[in-house]
Amino acid sequence: MTKEELENFAREVAKGIKTERDLSEFSQTLRKVVIETALNAELDDYLGYDKHERPHSNNRRNGYSGKTLRTEDGEFELNTPRDRLGGFEPQLVRKRQTRFTSLDDKILSLYGRGMTTREIVSTFKEMYDADVSPTLISRVTDAVIERVTEWQSRPLDSLYAIVYLDCKDFCTTSKILLYPQRKISKRHLSRMPLAKSEVFSFF
Repeated sequence: MTKEELENFAREVAKGIKTERDLSEFSQTLRKVVIETALNAELDDYLGYDKHERPHSNNRRNGYSGKTLRTEDGEFELNTPRDRLGGFEPQLVRKRQTRFTSLDDKILSLYGRGMTTREIVSTFKEMYDADVSPTLISRVTDAVIERVTEWQSRPLDSLYAIVYLDCKDFCTTSKILLYPQRKISKRHLSRMPLAKSEVFSFF
């Protein structure tokens, strides 16, 4: 779609938008239509023929499965196309995916600023009119903490030519950083323990 076509489309749409709520509802409807169209295009590519063409194999379309998709602007019902043999794996919105990653990014951003789970829930409701459960918030943040713990437990090299000590201050906690230098290598982050203040004894 060209810029001129988009502008013409926007002018037509604007005639029916009178309030901020109208705009929000239209935005969600448009997103739903675009995503469902893209998912159907993915299935066309997977099957190797368009929707109204004769099937080239024993695999073919098999209706839709519905689910609720959460975004930073709220949630809507999404119809995902299925194939008869069950091998289709959509990429835009994957199987069992119930939210966009941009939602996760916003959750982690608020969490990183020191907000509690309940405060994040209230913020999403107030700003986006989105019902995000405390369980979802915890699941997202716990997944990140699990990755951090995994990284902290990784094996280190047996020898480093140089070790740098550094500290990075954040609004919630202080994170003391340890940068070792391999003999022939770029430096890499060795440890990132958490501390209340920058003190040498912590090392």
